[in-house]
Amino acid sequence: MAASKVKSKKSAEKGSWNYAIVQTGGKQYKVSSGETIDVAHLPAAEGSAIELDQVLMVADGERVRVGTPTVEGAKVIAEVLGEGKGKKVIVFKYKPKVRYRRMKGHRQLYTRLAIKEIVC
Repeated sequence: MAASKVKSKKSAEKGSWNYAIVQTGGKQYKVSSGETIDVAHLPAAEGSAIELDQVLMVADGERVRVGTPTVEGAKVIAEVLGEGKGKKVIVFKYKPKVRYRRMKGHRQLYTRLAIKEIVC
């Protein structure tokens, strides 16, 4: 009876994964299906599907697969929702007693992604 409850390794590997840790733009993000995330600007058209193949870890309630450094065969499929700019960052240079003041602003570009599925 115990043998009937044991799943084979192939059937255990297939199925839905709850979340994954992906790396893009030098940063790591924890993603799940159905989420939207903002990542560093990617050269992709709005509405197109992209694959994030630098998956560092995938997990569900019981199983965890950690890569060395990435999980082989794992990828996250996402749809590009659009592009935008982050909040303005002010760079202010100041030197006392010499009337030296310089102010610059900068807004970082980002790409908004909708996570469709985690494939492993």
